[in-house]
Amino acid sequence: MPHSYIKRILDARVYDVARQTPIDEAALLSARLGNRVWLKREDLQPVFSFKLRGAYNKMYRLSEAQRSRGVVAASAGNHAQGLAMAAQRMGVRAVIVMPRTTPQIKVDAVRARGARVVLHGDAFDEASTYAKKLVAEQGMTYVHPFDDPDVIAGQGTVGMEIVRQHQAPLDALFVPVGGGGLLAGVAAFVHYVWPQTKIIGVEPADAACLKLALQRGRRDRLSEVGLFADGCAVAQIGKEPFRVIREIVDEVITVSTDEMCAAIKDIFEDTRGIAEPAGALALAGLKKYVEETGARNEELLAILSGANTNFDRLRYISERTEIGERREAIISVTIPEKPGSFRAFCSALGKRNITEFNYRYATDRFARVFVGLSVAPGGNDLQQVLNDLKREGYDAEDLTDNEMAKLHIRYMVGGRAPENMDPERIYRVEFPERPGALLKFLAALGQRWNISMFHYRNHGAAYGRILVGIQVPAGQKGAMREVLDGIGYPYWDESANPAYQLYLGNGAD
Repeated sequence: MPHSYIKRILDARVYDVARQTPIDEAALLSARLGNRVWLKREDLQPVFSFKLRGAYNKMYRLSEAQRSRGVVAASAGNHAQGLAMAAQRMGVRAVIVMPRTTPQIKVDAVRARGARVVLHGDAFDEASTYAKKLVAEQGMTYVHPFDDPDVIAGQGTVGMEIVRQHQAPLDALFVPVGGGGLLAGVAAFVHYVWPQTKIIGVEPADAACLKLALQRGRRDRLSEVGLFADGCAVAQIGKEPFRVIREIVDEVITVSTDEMCAAIKDIFEDTRGIAEPAGALALAGLKKYVEETGARNEELLAILSGANTNFDRLRYISERTEIGERREAIISVTIPEKPGSFRAFCSALGKRNITEFNYRYATDRFARVFVGLSVAPGGNDLQQVLNDLKREGYDAEDLTDNEMAKLHIRYMVGGRAPENMDPERIYRVEFPERPGALLKFLAALGQRWNISMFHYRNHGAAYGRILVGIQVPAGQKGAMREVLDGIGYPYWDESANPAYQLYLGNGAD
């Protein structure tokens, strides 16, 4: 029974290395969602993850003979760091098998704590198989990242702290799920003390092994596992965690990559901390719960489970954040290929903020533009945009949930100019990032020249940057410069830029 874990959790030995982390109110998010939102800050542990708790508790319970032979584990990173720190503290040899897809920051952190790292396979299960082979060959003790009662008890101290710190029962508690160790431990303790609190597991939609097990009534294996939330990239829920979870967890929510990215931004805005995707998983589920249930004035807590992510991943995360929040939409629109059509299209959008604009001349009849624009979340604002454009005679298609469009097409729109196209000049322009600034630029061009290429993407800076191709006959270059000078925005003529000549131009000046 899950209640058997209460004494295990109370007796768990974790505070030799782990610290009691705070629960912080997410004030901005609370105001936005109409609920009081709390974050359990496990990202503040010495290894920036809760995994230290379970790893150390397991190590502490080993016999001297087991410690003398060393320990081995398979991990996508956070369990590895926890075990490496525990082994270093106890003077025990540790070998960690990590998937080759593990972020480098986690690999380096494990090595820095004295453990030997072996990179094997592309996901946790392949690494786990190899780690167990080392156990058989070398007699080492395998420390499972989640399917072990001592590990589960160590993770359960997170729930024990939440009960002590919050004092009054929560309305709902949101816990990230990979193999299920954290959810099982936290749920066992919180359910025992606060039976009225809803306990909700949150999984990535592309790694939902717990949801699959609950639907089928048994543990089963996912054929494919998404790797974005690498800390939760597990194909099968743990046997022991599932035994506990199926009895006391109220619900499981799945969230998308975009929703995790949006939650990472929310955490940053409220705490100035940067969570890893798995670390923000529970908050993404909390937000989805509020949206789907209409919950108001409730006490809601999400466990921020980790902050181990490569810095260069932030570029991708930032790109997907607004879409995850449903504050940005991606649409494809067909417009006439004639001077003034860009301005007319922007006028049809009204005062909406354009976040992205990609276009390349293809024919002399029509053009297709790839457009990102800001929309109001939680309503039918996007549909209103599509209806307004249709009423103005435009053919528009929503690509907001089209993964290929978001991952690839947005960067591939374009190509070389047709050989029979009129000469074009290429200008790089900077303008203040405020509503109406882009329309001012297009209006100044008027209907005198045709735009043959356009690229713009909002990067959250004070100044926006566009690259524009304009068909300018040889005798009108001076007039073009006068117009650009009159607009007052800084600009550069890039027509001779080798990058343009190599990839976008047709060889003619």
